[in-house]
Amino acid sequence: MKAALVIVDVQEVLIPVVWRGTELADRIAVLATKARDRGVPVVALQQVGGEMFDPAKPGTRLAGRLRLQPSDTVIQKTATDGFYRSDLEAFLRSQNVDTIVLTGVATDYCVDATARSAVSHGFDVVLVEDGHAPVRHGDEEAGLSAEQIIARHNRLLRTAVHPGGTIQLRPATQVFD
Repeated sequence: MKAALVIVDVQEVLIPVVWRGTELADRIAVLATKARDRGVPVVALQQVGGEMFDPAKPGTRLAGRLRLQPSDTVIQKTATDGFYRSDLEAFLRSQNVDTIVLTGVATDYCVDATARSAVSHGFDVVLVEDGHAPVRHGDEEAGLSAEQIIARHNRLLRTAVHPGGTIQLRPATQVFD
């Protein structure tokens, strides 16, 4: 197994609006340090486009709490699916990666879409079960709390049949140890 840590959209503008955003960014920073220590590439996806993610606005920057390093790779994306018209697949293939360790924001949008797309592209996924989060208020329209959204997506992604690859769940404390 050759892995890469893929961090989805942990951007300054999103930290205050996602469930336990500061705690999440700090947990992901620890994972990134462990990954680097083991020679695992760290890839940070950055959503750009539209008013909220205007690259000229400072909030679009990746969160400083991640403590990204110059050796890390930043890939911009314009869709919920991190593979859609981005350089993600080409980068992963160039590194001979077959497994992505997936973390980030938001559980029910970009993390879910990127996980499903990864397996469709033939990658295995290790979803960090406590390494992703939706908006802090959950989905009020559906009557789901943030915790319920996380649990639901962990269950759905773990049990769904996906072509090309597999999805496993692991807590952050068991990744890269």
